[in-house]
Amino acid sequence: MAKRRVKKRTHRPVQASSGTVKSGAASMSRSPKSMVIRIGASEVGSSVSQLVKDVRLMMEPDTASRLKERKSNKLKDYTTMAGPLGVTHFLLFSKSSTGNTNMRLALTPRGPTLHFKIENYSLCKDIARAQKHPRTGGQDHKTPPLLVMNNFNSPGATEKSKVPKHLESLTTTVFQSLFPPISPQATPLTSIRRIMLVNRELGPATGEGQDSYVLNIRHYAITTKKTGISKRIRRLDATELRHKDKKKSAIPNLGKLDDAADYLLDPSAAGYTSASETELDTDAEVEVAGTTTKKVLNKRELQRMKAGEKKPEKMTNNTGVEKRAVKLVELGPRMKLRLTKVEEGMCGGRVMWHAFRSKTEAEVRQMDAAWHKKTKEKEQRKKEQKENVERKKAEKAKARANGEAVSDDEEEEDEDEDMDDWSDEYDEDAEVEDQDEGSEDESMEE
Repeated sequence: MAKRRVKKRTHRPVQASSGTVKSGAASMSRSPKSMVIRIGASEVGSSVSQLVKDVRLMMEPDTASRLKERKSNKLKDYTTMAGPLGVTHFLLFSKSSTGNTNMRLALTPRGPTLHFKIENYSLCKDIARAQKHPRTGGQDHKTPPLLVMNNFNSPGATEKSKVPKHLESLTTTVFQSLFPPISPQATPLTSIRRIMLVNRELGPATGEGQDSYVLNIRHYAITTKKTGISKRIRRLDATELRHKDKKKSAIPNLGKLDDAADYLLDPSAAGYTSASETELDTDAEVEVAGTTTKKVLNKRELQRMKAGEKKPEKMTNNTGVEKRAVKLVELGPRMKLRLTKVEEGMCGGRVMWHAFRSKTEAEVRQMDAAWHKKTKEKEQRKKEQKENVERKKAEKAKARANGEAVSDDEEEEDEDEDMDDWSDEYDEDAEVEDQDEGSEDESMEE
């Protein structure tokens, strides 16, 4: 019997053992994935829409970069697909009735949710327009950025502070989980091409008297160049030419010159600057071990090395260490975020902290009791609706068994009627949340 054809180019091979499947699922679950969503689609405006695209570019590669939103889409549509797709973080951008831009950072499936007000922001095109040599193209976005956080935990914070200590720890954990962890021993340096800097603004009294939690986000690309050599010699280096644009990195025409020294020493040669420009516009230098090839020894050379004889001449201890200057080029976007509220659940839970509203212990206990009562009633209604759906399905099946005619449209209408109450309740929760955001914006403006 002929062997069955196996498609390898367009079909993924089936995992042979269950252990490999488990390990692959475990690695997939450990890798964080995000969705950057516009709530209300195009109603947020062109500037916020472009900001969402820039944030998606910053969160690559583990993000839905081609996500298309519709006005009819609700948060439930995205949370339903978060589990099958392995999405762990939601970045929800919206615009309130007062014109303020808000961002919610939520963890799936059970929260918490951090509410931020975007006080000001700059798009990638604005930052590129302000630079003399903007960074364009390249393979920078094929690997996740290196996350650098500063001043997230203030030394003088306590549980009774305006920004309590547990809130700082929670915010630190949420931002750390945005990208996969980096192992210094296993991660190659060439894979780290970008940096996402998140800095918390602190007042003059560091850690004391802080009444707000403000974060500044910056996004940079990492560029390196050799030090100690002039720009003209660097233009002749094949390794430098490989990472640049072909049009800009073309080898200069030396046909009209009698000697290479005329190109290196004459400032007016070929229209280039003087050869004394060996310093880069940076003050950071690091030592990088270059990749070197090792010679494969034959049997006789291995025996000599085991006997303790001198190493062959070709086997040298050249580590290939070279000094390179590191420079950061900003890619954008820039954002200044003010933390306004922290919720316990997924965009609809109990409020854990609020920047503008403070409650007494009696009010907190009253709110907790009302929240537990509302949650219990909601679960009871969902249980009753589910029982009604199952009962009607059983009645339809019994009617079909008895030979009675039952149309599928009637069955779908019955199920829709049973689920209308739940969807209406979900919409009411969303409306209440929008009203809360609008009242927060008004209080902030005051």
